[in-house]
Amino acid sequence: MPSFGCRAALRLLPPLLLLRAVLTVPLERGASKKESPATESPVSGPALLSSQDTGLYYHRYLQEVINVLETDGHFREKLQAANAEDIKSGKLSRELDFVSHHVRTKLDELKRQEVSRLRMLLKAKMDAEQEPNVQLDHLSLLKQFEHLDPQNQHTFEARDLELLIQTATRDLAQYDAAHHEEFKRYEMLKEHERRRYLESLGEEQRKEAERKLEEQQRRHREHPKVNVPGSQAQLKEVWEELDGLDPNRFNPKTFFILHDINSDGVLDEQELEALFTKELEKVYDPKNEEDDMREMEEERLRMREHVMKNVDTNQDRLVTLEEFLASTQRKEFGDTGEGWETVEMHPAYTEEELRRFEEDLAAREAELNAKAQRLSQETEALGRSQGRLEAQKRELQQAVLQMEQRKQQQQGHNAAAPAPGPEGQLKFQPQNTDDAPVPAPAGDQKDVVASEKRVLEQAPELPQLDSQHL
Repeated sequence: MPSFGCRAALRLLPPLLLLRAVLTVPLERGASKKESPATESPVSGPALLSSQDTGLYYHRYLQEVINVLETDGHFREKLQAANAEDIKSGKLSRELDFVSHHVRTKLDELKRQEVSRLRMLLKAKMDAEQEPNVQLDHLSLLKQFEHLDPQNQHTFEARDLELLIQTATRDLAQYDAAHHEEFKRYEMLKEHERRRYLESLGEEQRKEAERKLEEQQRRHREHPKVNVPGSQAQLKEVWEELDGLDPNRFNPKTFFILHDINSDGVLDEQELEALFTKELEKVYDPKNEEDDMREMEEERLRMREHVMKNVDTNQDRLVTLEEFLASTQRKEFGDTGEGWETVEMHPAYTEEELRRFEEDLAAREAELNAKAQRLSQETEALGRSQGRLEAQKRELQQAVLQMEQRKQQQQGHNAAAPAPGPEGQLKFQPQNTDDAPVPAPAGDQKDVVASEKRVLEQAPELPQLDSQHL
């Protein structure tokens, strides 16, 4: 995340960083945040975005739009004067009409690229999912992407910025809820598989498997007390064990500055989650078979939500120094009771939810089995059809071979018969190959006959010979 270049702008951080806050939800929970080198901003003043992926399908487009907008001095000035509600509602988008021409040109090109990308995705979706005789309306599919104005696919207008901010704000608000729902399904599926496995065992084996499971759960519950996230005890533990400072000299303001990793004047969600690592290590160890790392990430999310709920008073997903210091003055900051209740103390689902989940799972399994059976029958039918086609192919090949043989025999018979003469008479060739004259070519037979006739007409008459002369 780029660091701020102007510390004097800190008083304007809540509205200024709302757009950047849209880009700070990590896709992978629990990854420790690393400080990235500061990047140069095209203009002086605070940068508006983070390179951290939000997990939104239009993250790259959102990031590129903000990159371009922050290069315009007029827009940045209006952004600093706006409040969080102006940004969330889209009121700020009206200032887009006053940005410079080259900024609008870049935004137009970004929108055309995004429209082209969505068209390719939709085409791929249609190719993958479209069934025979089903027509899909391409435009209606395009309208599903609410971060773009479908009525204008060529230029970036104020409506596009308004839709982009509103959609991203709504989607990120639903991000955590979707994560919890996914975790609930994971837990129910894990329990479903466990019960099916136990049912498949014999009585003695089942008792042994249940005993082993109870032992694992007992070892998992035997961990040190987990401090309430954001409490004085939890922050002091970080101060002493991670920061290496004297717990008796704990100072909230110094603590905030130390853990504002990128020095941007706020604690974002990643920086907050990094504070919970010590507490999570008390409960979860990747080397232990009984510790589920998926549950650890759910625990991290729950801790962060707890802090945000009690500290982030304006709900902009960022904790300012003022908000942090105010939270340390509340009674709850020092009074933590029995400590933090971990995931296993709050089941993600009820037995009724598990029953409905298993029924739905069984229905889908039956549907898949029926589909598999149909596919198997179709495969067998195709195999039989292939066999018939192969037999027909062999019959056709045999018929063609027989026709070729008859043709060759007919050609041999025609070659053995005498060729007809010029007047249609048959010309027999002598059997004696030594003295037999070579017949003239068929095309010259008429010329030969005419020549012989002229010779006979010009020859003198031969005398009649009678028996006296003999």
